[in-house]
Formats: sequence, C-alpha cells, structure tokens
Amino acid sequence: MARLHLFELEDQAWFPGTLRDAGTAYLRLVLELSGYAKLFVPKLCEVLERTGETRILDLCSGGGGAVPVVVDELARAGIETTVQLTDFYPNRGAFRAIAASSQGRIDYAAEPLDATAVPGHLHGLRTFFNAFHHFRPEAARRILASTVRARRPIAIFEVVSREALPLVSIAVSPIQVLLLMPFVKPRRIAWLFFTYLIPLVPLLVFWDGLVSCLRVYSVAELRALVGGIPEADGWTWDIGRIRLGRAPAYATYLVGYPPR
Repeated sequence: MARLHLFELEDQAWFPGTLRDAGTAYLRLVLELSGYAKLFVPKLCEVLERTGETRILDLCSGGGGAVPVVVDELARAGIETTVQLTDFYPNRGAFRAIAASSQGRIDYAAEPLDATAVPGHLHGLRTFFNAFHHFRPEAARRILASTVRARRPIAIFEVVSREALPLVSIAVSPIQVLLLMPFVKPRRIAWLFFTYLIPLVPLLVFWDGLVSCLRVYSVAELRALVGGIPEADGWTWDIGRIRLGRAPAYATYLVGYPPR
C-alpha cells in the first residue's frame, strides 16, 4: 500500500487542546499495556553505548508515550539516562505527572518545540516514538539533515504500519477507548464527558489511528530519506523492523549516529 499523508486532527492548530490531550494520554496508556515500548530498548542501548550519550531529547512526545517505560527499562539494563519531553502542542498535565513520578529522570519543556527546528543548545539522543509519520517527506528529511548537521544521534520508532493487522486493530479502537478511558491518567472530567456523553475521543482515536497507519514510512522509504542527506558521510544508519511479540505485526525503526 502506498503511503498516504492524510490529515490528523491532533495536528491541526484549531483542534481543541482538551481533546488532543485526551487522545495522547490514552495512547500512552495503550502503549504501556501493550508492552511494545520494551522492544525498543535494545536498539536504544546500542546507540547510547556507541555514542556515549546520557541524555535523551524526546521530540513530539504527545502524552509521554513510551518514555516512562523506556527510562525504567534502560535503568534495568544498567544505563542511566535523563529525558526531556517536548512537543509542538505540549500536554503539560501529562508531562508534569510523568516528571513528578520519575525520580528526577524525566523533565519537560512547557513551551512548544518545533521538531523541524531544534535549538542547537538542546543536547542528547533525539527520539521519536510513534511520531515521525506526522511529517511529510520534505520535513522528515529536514529533521534528519538538521540532526546530521548538529552531530546528534537519532532514534525513531513506529509501532503501526500499512499492514492488515494494525488496520484491523484501529477498527476496534473506539471500543477500547470506552473500556480504558477511566484508567487514563491524569484523570479529567472533560475527557470522560467527551468519551461517553459526546464520544469525540473515540472518533479522534479511530481517525488519527487510521491516518497514522497510512502515513508511516516503510523501511525502504526511510532509507530513501537518509540517502538524500549529503552531509551524512561516515554516519551509521540502522533501519529495519522489530516483531511485536507473537503477532504478525512489526514496528519500524531508524537509528543513526555520527562517527566518533
């Protein structure tokens, strides 16, 4: 299936922040319950060990996504890191809650941060967890090129794909929202209102989830993106797929870092 860059509601500046925050907080819970975030850790261990980085700059963090699980799993693997959460539409309530329970390992930027124009003073491994698909090819290439110019390592992971099983799971996602929304933290009355009385959150999760699947870059497309960066001579690029447990479904990843 060819990549389609349709619009996601949460990307729109006019979209209500209350609904956007509900959607991103819900997705963080689903990622935690799935256990998929743990599957990213071996690749992250590799790039952190090879580059000597101890700081992660997480871009397009949404509601925090994989970060709390990843930080805990890295610590279990003997790798202590600190993470800064950032987003163009920061979910400040979720960020505060994550930071408060992280034992000082996670902090956040309260102001919007554009992932296509990361300030040079922000150091560390740049990560995207289930977010790189938000960018059209020209913007995605700019992100990679700016990372190369800054000589910062990067790690990108996506757990959805343009394949049958993820698309089927999206079809039943409104039911999952109805079942799981009471357990999403931090709890908000407005989120429950827009889930059960006016079911906008289930519709948001369904539509944006479907579009996310159609937007995700394949392994071949990721290779084409990095192949168009002339300044990347000597860089190591590791691009591939990770099987998501026993299911016939795969995450895609891109890891890149400069020569030491």
